[in-house]
Amino acid sequence: MTQDSTIKAQMRQLIQILAKHNHAYYVMDQPSIEDSEYDQLFHQLKALEEQYPEYVQADTPTKKVGGKALSKFASVTHAVPMLSLGNVFNQEDLFAFARRVEERLPNQKIQYDVELKFDGLAISLWYENGVLVRGVTRGDGETGEDITHNVKTIRNLPKVLSSAQGPVPTLLEVRGEVLMPKAGFEKLNAENEAKGEKTFANPRNAAAGSLRQLDPAIAGSRPLAFYAYGIAQCEPHHGQTTMSGSLEWLTQFGFAVGECHFVCDSIQEVQQRYEEINAKRANLSVEIDGMVIKVDSLKQQKQLGFLSREPRWATAYKFPAVAALTTVENIDWQVGRTGTLTPVARLNPVAVGGVTVSNVTLHNIGEIHRLDVRIGDTVSVYRSGDVIPKVEKVWPEFRPDDAVEIHLPEKCPVCDSPVVMPEGEALARCSGELYCAAQRIETIRHFVSRKAMDIEGLGERWVESLLHLDLLKNVADIYCLHEHREQLLTIEKMGEKSVQNLLEAIENSKKTTLASFIYALGIRGVGETTARMLANTFQTFEALQHADIEALKKTPDVGDITAEWIIDFFQAPHNLEVLNRLLEAGIHWDAPIAPTRQPLNGESWVVTGTLSSMGRDEATHLLQALGARVSGSVSSKTKCVVAGEKAGSKLEKAEKLGVKVMNEKDFLSFMAEYGQVQA
Repeated sequence: MTQDSTIKAQMRQLIQILAKHNHAYYVMDQPSIEDSEYDQLFHQLKALEEQYPEYVQADTPTKKVGGKALSKFASVTHAVPMLSLGNVFNQEDLFAFARRVEERLPNQKIQYDVELKFDGLAISLWYENGVLVRGVTRGDGETGEDITHNVKTIRNLPKVLSSAQGPVPTLLEVRGEVLMPKAGFEKLNAENEAKGEKTFANPRNAAAGSLRQLDPAIAGSRPLAFYAYGIAQCEPHHGQTTMSGSLEWLTQFGFAVGECHFVCDSIQEVQQRYEEINAKRANLSVEIDGMVIKVDSLKQQKQLGFLSREPRWATAYKFPAVAALTTVENIDWQVGRTGTLTPVARLNPVAVGGVTVSNVTLHNIGEIHRLDVRIGDTVSVYRSGDVIPKVEKVWPEFRPDDAVEIHLPEKCPVCDSPVVMPEGEALARCSGELYCAAQRIETIRHFVSRKAMDIEGLGERWVESLLHLDLLKNVADIYCLHEHREQLLTIEKMGEKSVQNLLEAIENSKKTTLASFIYALGIRGVGETTARMLANTFQTFEALQHADIEALKKTPDVGDITAEWIIDFFQAPHNLEVLNRLLEAGIHWDAPIAPTRQPLNGESWVVTGTLSSMGRDEATHLLQALGARVSGSVSSKTKCVVAGEKAGSKLEKAEKLGVKVMNEKDFLSFMAEYGQVQA
């Protein structure tokens, strides 16, 4: 054996030993050597790599990938969407899930794969020719963030695949969870506390926070572990026929899977395993918040298919929520970006399910009345599904004599505008849409958007800078920015050209349409379609502004509640002040013309699935041009559903309700009849 091959063999041996002990420490929670022994092996490998850098191997645990912190994460589109799971919370729900499966698989034997539901961060890993090339977060299921630089620091994760049991796939995409085992979490918190640094509330937060660091050295210093739960892609095919078999197949390459894993012959056995795991949950090496139940056969999974956002063949069976008693110290009313007033209970801090809870939303005044909660009350705080804390119960027997009833404020706590809540509604809101500081950013963002005033270039960065300089108090101030050119030039990275482009875009936006202007105002309940209906009905802004509630209700797409919201908007003095300034600034549109024949006037249509010839926005515009109202949901009042490829739950609901369904070919023919597209 040559000296070169001897050195490589030494490195390989050390890497494998360290990987073995990393697995024992971080995954199994059973350290097999002392820390000092591990350190010795680690430094031995490091010394060899420093002496022979040309032989450093890709999966070495000493390598800190990308030492330089990144400025941002790149977005990556998932080749196979990372869908979420449906939830069940009790035995009844679980058995209902099984019945749905059995109905779709009549006269077939069904086995269930039962796994731990890890309380971590879902990621996708890409291996090409056995080498880890990419790690991506779930994100929104379609697009995630590239965190490869952090993923490569996870100690129990194989960076290079090898197996004595079979060939390595040319392409392998593995899905799983990154989390922090309990022992590592406790050690990290103890070390941070000793150093006077921030401690984490729970392992999940610690893991997620570690993976989202721009500097990989931080992730590399944290005791993270990866647990595989499935295969998204494999070329050539892995040859496995079951979910349990595919997980076992992954272990031959060094992937860790859950420490408890079962294949059950019946849903009753699933329930039994769930109860067993719940009983010993505290003794597991990792935090879990339930079990994942999957149909074990991959063939049956394919038969069952998917709903729009989740598989029919799997569900998450959540553990019961944990609860704690505390007292309500005060109630604050928060004003959201859309003007909604939300009551927030300030609590005497209490630990619930591993998290210290001091604030909890009470949602709305109706919920306060339902619970009959008062300041000073003792309440039960639950973590529903181990995620969102909520007040579930008030203990009136503990109510002090000086407990204070909670009433809806008459005026907005931010801008002092009247608080309104239409009859039959649960949500109260501030009436100062165009004026209220709490709504300022959202109002401006909406006002300048493409389908509204279409002011290109006035993004959030500009808006934040302008707010900081006190140049934007409301949307009318946009049209005064030309008076502050010199001040605009002082904004960092905003040169002469940027300022000029912005001012030109603002000036160009003054010529618009009545429908776009109405939409831009952000009146509650008035979306793009409703704005167009209002413009067609009233023809002038003055007529709309002075319309009574009966006239508004006669407009297609305007119901009783929306009509009240429109009335409220035009009666608020602050809004009128802003409106007058906008019109005085020179915003204008062409004089009205007689409305053309609209064959679909007022009809409710739904577009779902993927259309090959156009996007859904384009299909929506075609329908709106014929007078249709395009909705996002299917009901008995829906006239027709246009269904493209991979149409999911909306198509199913339409078929169930007997609503007319039109495929893409028929839709194009229909549009051609009215001259909207070429035949």
